[in-house]
Amino acid sequence: MLNEAYLDKLVGIMGTEGVDAMLIAPSEDLEFLLGFSPHMDERFQGFFITKDKEMFYIVPQLNREEMQETLKGRKVYDWSDGEGFLDTVETALKEFGLENKTIGVNGTTSAVSILDIKNRINVNFVNGRPILEELRIIKSDEELENLRKAAAIADRVFEEILGYIKPGLQEKDIKEKIQELFIKNGAEGNSFNPIVASGPNSSKPHYNQYSRYIQEKDVIILDFGCKYKGLCSDMSRTVFVGGVTDEERKVYDIVYKAQDEGEKAVKEGVTAESVDAVSRNIIKEAGYGDYFLNRLGHGIGFSVHEAPDIKGGNKRVLEKGMAFSIEPGIYLPGRFGIRIENIMIIGKDGPEAINKANKEIVVV
Repeated sequence: MLNEAYLDKLVGIMGTEGVDAMLIAPSEDLEFLLGFSPHMDERFQGFFITKDKEMFYIVPQLNREEMQETLKGRKVYDWSDGEGFLDTVETALKEFGLENKTIGVNGTTSAVSILDIKNRINVNFVNGRPILEELRIIKSDEELENLRKAAAIADRVFEEILGYIKPGLQEKDIKEKIQELFIKNGAEGNSFNPIVASGPNSSKPHYNQYSRYIQEKDVIILDFGCKYKGLCSDMSRTVFVGGVTDEERKVYDIVYKAQDEGEKAVKEGVTAESVDAVSRNIIKEAGYGDYFLNRLGHGIGFSVHEAPDIKGGNKRVLEKGMAFSIEPGIYLPGRFGIRIENIMIIGKDGPEAINKANKEIVVV
């Protein structure tokens, strides 16, 4: 089902930015606008919307039927493996008056396909990601409420998973249990593949293997989230198995302070970079600046990572309706890492941390 309100908003932003059309390949962007995103493979396909709100789709014959059902009454061009896609693209762009025009593309559009199209027809392709980010950066009250509900499910899963973790389990056992608990608690599914980083693996911020077995005195970073009515949650907690050393406690306290002060720095009217600086300076002044490897936070909504980025150099002013993470960390290579993450929203009553789960040191 077409998301008419956001399609209208997209057309308005395109007009302001001087873009004649947008090309959106299969992605979360496409699912958000059309209510459906087909299977993506090496074959070129994409949804086009012009600044006059004309729409068409170019699709391999393999996906023709489902796109015709999705875009009832709109033009669907299809092409076969034998003929290739370039003749069809050229025909479509000329029929819709897009030759010699500027077309924005989203992040999943194949660069190889874009180069092939440019060799066939004169079109100016530009980065359309900022336009699509602007489309979703301000959430409605309903969307903010669904973010709260997604966060509440993640909070419950964290409390429940604490009673499951013990030495002898494999990281993948904990991952699978988290996924099971999400479904039990009413989520639609994961918003991303959970991270379960134990022992020395916890020093790898985006560790994505699950083979290590949990041992006594392990540090474990848990990073997970779910979807509720299309909106995402994302939270991180660091837990300790059987005890915590003095050094681990010291590092935890620094990260805790950085995270807590980062939350307090969130206000309508301040810049994203100023919030990042508050947390970053705390870690830097404690002597661990070289071990804080990531931006302080990322936007969240229908995608787990979207605008605004809470990072140095981002002068975007925070506004009512924005939602983003505050997730400082310290990662000591080969030893251990600590991360604490909550989602913040700026609602009608001001800034709010929508994750309520315990942030204090937890020993299981």
